[in-house]
Amino acid sequence: MVLSRFMPKNPQFSAKFAEAARNAHATAQALVDLLENYTDVEAKVQRVRDLEHEGDRITGEITNMLASSFIVPFDREDIIALNNELDDLVDDMEDAARKLSLYGVERPLPQMAQLARVVEQQCALLAQGMPLIEDTGRIQELAALARQIRTLEDEGDTISDEVQRTLYQGVTDVPGMIRAMRGGEIVNLIEDASDQAQRVAKTVESILLKNA
Repeated sequence: MVLSRFMPKNPQFSAKFAEAARNAHATAQALVDLLENYTDVEAKVQRVRDLEHEGDRITGEITNMLASSFIVPFDREDIIALNNELDDLVDDMEDAARKLSLYGVERPLPQMAQLARVVEQQCALLAQGMPLIEDTGRIQELAALARQIRTLEDEGDTISDEVQRTLYQGVTDVPGMIRAMRGGEIVNLIEDASDQAQRVAKTVESILLKNA
């Protein structure tokens, strides 16, 4: 174990995780654009789906790198966890965008855009912090970013709670009930993305602490 610290490691892991974080941020930006400017919906949904496919490509490359690398920059279990968490983050956003199209949503709930903006801010912080993943001298800086991500996750919870309180108010017919259910499902998916962003931040912080 001690000897492994002095053996050459594959520097591409850090670069690939940084690339994955940037792709997650781009996905969040595309979701915000979709919800805040609800025009050309199908083209914007396709943009989110294209970014999800790009995320899958990066995820696959990291998996292949792990399988072919003898010495890795940190625990294999942490690499697997971080890779999966970043993939799930993008998947949640893509699922929300896809459901908007699938359900033929005519006008998204305003809270959807508010939540998407929270996720976009979280992903921006992840993209900022991911290049620090092996820089043990910047633990405090990364911890500060993680705290900001947690604060944003709390903000997202508040928005989601507001939706749950008001979602079915004034709903008196079956079509209205269906719209409300579908709206709640999409809100939950965006909130899941916010929760997932926090998990990514926790894993990155844990990796740095383990290797300090």
